[in-house]
Amino acid sequence: MKKITDLPDVIPVFPLPGALLLPRARLPLHLFEPRYLQMFDDALKTEARLIGMVQPNEVPGREGPGLHTIGCAGRITQFSETEDNRYMITLGGVSRFRVVKEIDGFTPYRRCEVNWDGFDRDLGDTEEDVVFDRDPFLNKLSKYFTAQGLSADWETLQDADDELLINSLSMMLDFEPEDKQALLEAPSLSTRRETLLTLIEFNLAGGPDGDMLQ
Repeated sequence: MKKITDLPDVIPVFPLPGALLLPRARLPLHLFEPRYLQMFDDALKTEARLIGMVQPNEVPGREGPGLHTIGCAGRITQFSETEDNRYMITLGGVSRFRVVKEIDGFTPYRRCEVNWDGFDRDLGDTEEDVVFDRDPFLNKLSKYFTAQGLSADWETLQDADDELLINSLSMMLDFEPEDKQALLEAPSLSTRRETLLTLIEFNLAGGPDGDMLQ
């Protein structure tokens, strides 16, 4: 699938708080709820094999969680079934989309009509961040990892290409769902890197409480 016109107008969506999928990245998921097992089975029967990852968005006065307008669709690239009938699957990020409307129907999971316009770049080659100054970024990241008690293979991080490094960190670091949404909606890799650095610095400064992390 290399053209927007190849993508379906209606896809199943998985509203999972804090779970971020980006184009050309991979997201592992553990499916065990009956409705999402059904979603997986149905998606696997389609040519596109797409599942849309969307952040829930609480809407005042609405019964049940709403959905953010922009999500990212992933293609089922791997899966395995456990002995207790659960699935471990991997989604390969294909493209972001805009939710047009939610589709009423008889499926136990949610489906949406979506629009892919404006995200043609997602279907292209790996994106580069031509103004990325890597050493200061990694120094700040090292302080963040130390403050959070995290470990990393710094040699691998140093050698990773721009998109792999920035998108992998955006997906794996433990930020609030709204922050994840901001990373998803970044119009370019450079903007996503700037947003990521802002979030790292915010957390190093102690977050909303303002207590500097050591």
